[in-house]
Amino acid sequence: MKKKKFLSAVVIILFIVGSLYLLQRLVMPKYMDDVVEGNFIAEYYDEEKDHDVIFLGDCEVYENFSPMVLWEEYGINSYIRGSAQQLVSQSYYILEDTLRYETPDVVVFSVLAVPYNEAPRESYNRMTLDGMRWSLSKVNAILDSMTEEESFLDYVFPLLRYHSRITELTADDFTYLFHRDLVSHNGYYMRVDSLPAENVPEGRPLGDYTIDAAQMEYLDKIRILCEENGIQLVLVKAPSLYPYWYDEWDAQIVDYANEHDLLYVNLLDQADEAGLDFQTDTYDGGLHLNLSGAEKLSHYFGAILRDQCGLESRRGEEALEAAWQEKALWYQEDKARQEAEIAAGG
Repeated sequence: MKKKKFLSAVVIILFIVGSLYLLQRLVMPKYMDDVVEGNFIAEYYDEEKDHDVIFLGDCEVYENFSPMVLWEEYGINSYIRGSAQQLVSQSYYILEDTLRYETPDVVVFSVLAVPYNEAPRESYNRMTLDGMRWSLSKVNAILDSMTEEESFLDYVFPLLRYHSRITELTADDFTYLFHRDLVSHNGYYMRVDSLPAENVPEGRPLGDYTIDAAQMEYLDKIRILCEENGIQLVLVKAPSLYPYWYDEWDAQIVDYANEHDLLYVNLLDQADEAGLDFQTDTYDGGLHLNLSGAEKLSHYFGAILRDQCGLESRRGEEALEAAWQEKALWYQEDKARQEAEIAAGG
């Protein structure tokens, strides 16, 4: 009799736990429609971990560099671990997380985030942190970047945060309950549409241009972690026209790079040399590059990785060639689909 009661209790507990788990998966955002960036961080874990280059940062990496071009033109195997409004602290912990799986030859870090010390909205934190697998790195990333309104427990049990979505569910929430379609190309967000850069606002004068010491400390932690693991750290400023990149900020990054013998590439200053045309190579008026712009920039930057970082082509490695051949099919399919939607007025 006692055994039956015990088994019944176990069944009830398992049923409750299973139901809560399914409900949690159901109400969590799927990021398969408009805000696909929410899937970028998680997609990395399904990749083979043998990358020569890992990009870290915000939209200035995942919308401006094409790993496909780096592979096809230079034989460089790369992945972009980028997310919307990724903070410097988050980049550090994502690097920690990456090193649990692989040790790249080069880490390319976007410096745009360095002058900013907090996420403008909780949703940006979520798009970065929810996709990370649980580890001490994720725990610390959450604790170091939560807004005042956020709770650590909400990250441990997302149901507490997203339960109100039960009245807002769409077909996607059921379709993608247990899987997500691939939305990036090794972390690159492809856009083929075009919107010329016109009337780009100038930067407003700031009362103080000094980059916060806490942000520089995290940049230093990224540098030290790279040094400890024999990784070349490359700092990069993408050629986005907005948000405005102040000369005073740039000077501080230049000084830091010189002090620590790091390569810093300000591609905003080298946009013409890279062949960029902001009348055709941006999809949103100069904030981000479209496919044609990203491919031009990747062609230009790939030569820097080859010539100044000493990366050699891995073309000819059978398994890698096969993997990239499959990726190329998806790359061309995505491009063709977007072009067809534009032609149809979609």
